[in-house]
Amino acid sequence: MSAPDSNPPDEKDEKKLEVEVQSSTKSSVESQSPVESKVSDGLTDEERELVRRAKLKLDLTLMPVMAMFNFLGYLDRTNIGNARIAGMQSDLSLTDKQFSIAIAVFYGPYILSELPSNLVLKKIGPNFLLPAVLTGWGIVVLAQGFVKNYGGLLAIRLVLGLLEGPMFPGIVLYLSGFYTRKELSLRIAYFASSASVGGAFSGLLAAGITRMHGKSGLPGWRWIFIIEGLITLVVGLIGFFLVPANPEKSRVLSPAEKKSVAKLLEMDRPPIGADEKFNPKEIVRSITSPHVFFVFVVFILGGSIYNGLAVFVPTIINDLDFTANESQLLSVGPFAVAFVVSIIGSWISDRFNRRGPPLIVLATILTIGWVIFYVSQNNWLSYASFFFMVPGIYACTPIAAAWLSNNSEPYFRRATSIAFAFMATNVGGIFSTTQFPRKDAPRYRTATITNLTFSVIITLSAATNMLLLRWMDSRKARNRDKILAPFINESDSDGTGKEAWLELGDKHPDFKYTL
Repeated sequence: MSAPDSNPPDEKDEKKLEVEVQSSTKSSVESQSPVESKVSDGLTDEERELVRRAKLKLDLTLMPVMAMFNFLGYLDRTNIGNARIAGMQSDLSLTDKQFSIAIAVFYGPYILSELPSNLVLKKIGPNFLLPAVLTGWGIVVLAQGFVKNYGGLLAIRLVLGLLEGPMFPGIVLYLSGFYTRKELSLRIAYFASSASVGGAFSGLLAAGITRMHGKSGLPGWRWIFIIEGLITLVVGLIGFFLVPANPEKSRVLSPAEKKSVAKLLEMDRPPIGADEKFNPKEIVRSITSPHVFFVFVVFILGGSIYNGLAVFVPTIINDLDFTANESQLLSVGPFAVAFVVSIIGSWISDRFNRRGPPLIVLATILTIGWVIFYVSQNNWLSYASFFFMVPGIYACTPIAAAWLSNNSEPYFRRATSIAFAFMATNVGGIFSTTQFPRKDAPRYRTATITNLTFSVIITLSAATNMLLLRWMDSRKARNRDKILAPFINESDSDGTGKEAWLELGDKHPDFKYTL
């Protein structure tokens, strides 16, 4: 993205541009299909400059906030893995099975809260809902530092899951109201890759915090929860002042920039606007869409791998004859690489407006990592395999999420698809909690074969979905007249009005799927 103009228009020029935007919006939006043509073709040079400046402002103000929210979510749900090797399991006298259950119970309420929260996000307002759940779970993580027994730990994990569930799908849906379909993958990567930063940073942070062992009579693992919970609580409270409800409510955009962004987004999405009301049929239409199913496969199997690595990487490294402190520090490298790979992969995906090909490449890298871990008899080579596995699966997430968002219309169908995808991810997360029992250390053969199989299926699902979307576009084009016939009337002579778009959504012949 280019740097801001060193000589920005003065107030008079900006007002002139705003008038031009207002006068040209209606005619340019109506003159082209919002989904068939390149959206930038309907903008004047002045409008493009306004959009460029607006997107730069949003990238520098909104995206860091979303990245921080997601970073804290990742840190707070996976820090139990760091606490484990810092002595939590032995201090609370937990068996391996009890520890696995404590991780697993998080996912039930997490899954159940994702769809309802996405469906009410627009009504409640993301500017309230997202900071509120963050603040709430900060308090819960802080309380986790004072848990006394197994029952208390289960209660804490249940509430934590309920509060964390709305965050990731909510941010994906929220950002789809600020960026075009082509821009979305990279922006999802910006905030989603903060999870890989969390994976890297959690090891460093845990290694540092555990040095507080004995302070105020508390063991180091308790300080991990206390300090990280306090950080989350403070950020959540500040978040109420940093999250705008939509581009029109942004404090950093000028009126002319808001108008230009609104025009761009109008052209990028079907011409439905604010007319859409919640229709329960959209939930059914989402989950019965074949192209949504194949991405669900990516999410549920990928979720098992993603969540398993998120929690158990420090433990697995520890089982390779490294000390607890060395394991915390060695876990940093794969997650740091995953951050870079996520950004690069999503940039390529947006640059060429393709989701399937980069997803296939990343899933192949993931597969190679599991193959290396399976055949390795050397501890350092086994450790090196994480540099394939972790970047491979972490970089898949933003591209797969953008693929679902790109190809699901109207709004409530998109909200449902995104929520169900992350529900699928966390169903996989439940399965992951039982994959790495200590009795299988250090090679974890069963888990390795399972995840290797999952990686191959993810690759095949992405390839199949590309072919399916291509065929669906072709079929819609062949049957255009038949599909639109029920919507032709006196007010809509060709079936391209709002009624047709509201009913058909992404099944409208003029909607072109992103491959």
